[in-house]
Amino acid sequence: MTRAEYRWLLPSDLADDPAEEAAAAPRQAPTPDAPATRHEGTRWWRPGRRRTVRDWVVDTVAFAFAALLGVLAAEASRGMDNAAAVVVADQIVAAAACCALWVRRRWSVQLTAVLSVVGVIAPGVGGALLVALFTAAVRVPFGRLAPLGLFAMACSIAQAVVRPDPSMGLLAGIIASAVLLLLVTGWGMLVRARRQLVVALRERAARAEAEAELRAEQAQRAAREAIAREMHDVLAHRLTLLSVHAGALEFRPDAAPADVARAAGVIRDSAHDALQDLREIIGVLRAPGEGDPDRPQPTLATLDELAAESRQAGMRVTLDNGVPNPSGVPAATGRAVYRVAQEGLTNARKHAPGAEVTVTVRGRPGDGLTVEVRNPAAEDRAAGMPGAGQGLIGLTERAVLAGGRLDHGPLPEGGFALRAWLPWPV
Repeated sequence: MTRAEYRWLLPSDLADDPAEEAAAAPRQAPTPDAPATRHEGTRWWRPGRRRTVRDWVVDTVAFAFAALLGVLAAEASRGMDNAAAVVVADQIVAAAACCALWVRRRWSVQLTAVLSVVGVIAPGVGGALLVALFTAAVRVPFGRLAPLGLFAMACSIAQAVVRPDPSMGLLAGIIASAVLLLLVTGWGMLVRARRQLVVALRERAARAEAEAELRAEQAQRAAREAIAREMHDVLAHRLTLLSVHAGALEFRPDAAPADVARAAGVIRDSAHDALQDLREIIGVLRAPGEGDPDRPQPTLATLDELAAESRQAGMRVTLDNGVPNPSGVPAATGRAVYRVAQEGLTNARKHAPGAEVTVTVRGRPGDGLTVEVRNPAAEDRAAGMPGAGQGLIGLTERAVLAGGRLDHGPLPEGGFALRAWLPWPV
C-alpha cells in the first residue's frame, strides 16, 4: 500500500508526505525534532494538517478516559460530604477540562500548565491533566518538558495537601500522583523518540533515493559525453578527409584522370570507414555488445597506418615513433595516444592545410608515454576550415580520465603544438 492508502492509520505528524509539504509552501528544513514541534503554533485543520482517523479515535478515547476519571473524582467528592455547590463546581470544572482536550494538539504546554493549577483545587481535572501532559511529552523537546513536568508535580503535591483523599494518607497520595505523572511523561517521551526515528528513517530513505537518482544521471551524462567524444574522435578524421578531397575535385575539375580516381577512391574508403565506425558506436549506444566484435580497435601499433592514410590524403606527415615495441603498450593507453595523434592531424589538416606535420612518440614502462603533434603556421590562412574546439576538450577529458594530462597552444615561432602525457605502468 502507498502512504495515501494507509494515511488514516498514522498520526497527522507522520501522515503528510514531505515532498508534498515542500511543494505546498517553503519552510525550514526538517530536523529530528520536527514531528514533535511541527504543529505548535499552527492550525491543525489547515490543508495537510487535518487529523487522521487515528487521531480522532485517539482523541475520543482520551476524552472518554478523562471524563471517566472526572466522574470518579466527582463521586469521591460527594462521598467526602462536601457541599452540593462544591460537588457541582467539581463536575463543571472537570467537564470543561475534558472539552479543552480537543485543542491540546495546538496548545499542549499551555493547557498542561493551566490544568496543573486548576487541579490544585479541583481533583476532577486529574484525568485531563494526564492526557495533556502526555501530549506535551510527545510534542515538545525535553528542555521545555522538564520544567513543565516539575511544575505539574509541584501542583499535584499542593493538591494532595489542599484536597486530600481520605482513602489514603498524604504521603501515599503524593507518591501515587508522582508515579502517575512520571509514567505518563516517560510514555510520551518514548512515543516522541519513536516518531523522531520514523522521520529520520524517512529522510534517510528519501536522501538515498535522491542520491541514487543523481548517480544515475551522472552515469548517463558520463556515458553521453564518452559517446560524443568517441564519435568526434572517430568521425572528424574521416570527414576532414572527405572535405579535403571533395574540395580538391571541386576546385580542380581539370585534374588528371589518375588524380581524380585517386581522390575518389580516398573519398569512397573514408566514407566506408566512417559508416563502419558510426554503425559500431550506434550499436554500443543501443545495447552493449551489439557492436562489431571483430572490428579491431586502434592502438599504438596502428599509428603507421594513420600516418599513411594522411599522406595518401596529400598531407606531409613525419612520424617519429621512439617506442621500440608498440604492441607491448597497454591497449587503453595506445588507443589514447592514437586518438591524440588523430586529432592533431585532423586539426592540422583543417587549420593549416599544406603544412608539414610532425608526430613524435616517446616513452617506456614506468615513465609514461608522450605524444606530440606539431605543425608550422599555414601559408594560406584563408584556406583553413573553422572549428569549434570540441575535439581538444574531449582529448583533455580523455587524458585526465586515463590519469595523464594534455597541453596545447600556439608556438612562439608560429604554428601549433599538441602534447599529451599518459601513464604506462611497469
